[in-house]
Amino acid sequence: MTAGRGIIHSEMPQQEQGLMRGFQLWINLPAAEKISPAGYRDLEAAEIPVHEEAGGLRVKVIAGELRRAMATIRGPIQGLATAPEFWDVALPAGSVFLQELPVGHNVFVYVFEGEIDGLRRRQGGVFGEGRQLRLAAGAAGARCLVLAAKPIGEPIVQYGPFVMNTREEIEQALRDYQSGRLVA
Repeated sequence: MTAGRGIIHSEMPQQEQGLMRGFQLWINLPAAEKISPAGYRDLEAAEIPVHEEAGGLRVKVIAGELRRAMATIRGPIQGLATAPEFWDVALPAGSVFLQELPVGHNVFVYVFEGEIDGLRRRQGGVFGEGRQLRLAAGAAGARCLVLAAKPIGEPIVQYGPFVMNTREEIEQALRDYQSGRLVA
């Protein structure tokens, strides 16, 4: 979903067999794109490629590309200004995931199963710019989300669901929303 000029949505996740996980990650837009037209794309599980390697490493590629020794796997989400890489990584016990990253990208890792490099379940870590990501799973293995993207380098002002660059822009967005002008 690209909120852009405004999108009003309802989150109605559906459970299967009483089991469901949901993560909501927002990627900030550069100032020039904040008032772009809103957009939404629903992804089915079958549209998300899964890369598997001997030894049990499994990576779902949601956005960007995963470059491995013998293949490049492209996720269904491409062409965003921040060039995000978004992967769901499952590591067997004691294994290590090494992955080259695009130059200039910063990385966020969120562990939702097991442990990686001292990050336990329900913990996240922000990593600065680097050329290679190295994740080492604990004794029970691990599963995590990896999000890497180019920093925008612009100020961020957030209020409720609104994210702009200045307080004045937030106030204008609120006025536009309240008057019905935000959503086109």
